[in-house]
Amino acid sequence: MVAMKVLFLALAFTFSMPAAGLKYWIQPCTAPAESGCKAEDPDLAQWAMEAWQSASSGRLRAERTAVKEQAIVKIFWVSTQAGLYGETRGGDVYVRPDPGTGLMRETVVYLTCLHEIGHALGMVHTANFDDIMYNFQYGGDIAEYFARYFRRLQKREDIRKFPGLSDNDRKRLAAGL
Repeated sequence: MVAMKVLFLALAFTFSMPAAGLKYWIQPCTAPAESGCKAEDPDLAQWAMEAWQSASSGRLRAERTAVKEQAIVKIFWVSTQAGLYGETRGGDVYVRPDPGTGLMRETVVYLTCLHEIGHALGMVHTANFDDIMYNFQYGGDIAEYFARYFRRLQKREDIRKFPGLSDNDRKRLAAGL
């Protein structure tokens, strides 16, 4: 609970100071055998952070740092043995890289990063299937959730063109800033 309060205070300070930036760190993929990450996975996390920044209409200035201790938000790759796609605790984001291959794998990893970074920014789950912050405890077709985004892509670089955030995600982000 204390970690969440510290994170929210840091975020509030970041958003109230236009010149300040929210520093974040992404774990390099140096142990793929342990976590299942691939060398390009940090790009997906970077693009997810950029999507939230873009959706903020300039109110969120995300700044990547190479120094983990300087970051408010830290993104880690975790083993498939953890049993979750992702989890967020305070500013620590844990993403389990999907064990699949190809563009569908990239889709799952990117959308998981996007969802979990949303939590690190203070976003909560919704019951709206169109939202990146949708919670599958409400039901819904998990395969279709990822597939509808996947159908927009022809190549990996298309992920940057389609941020994956709904209008509702953007409105909720603006309301929280």
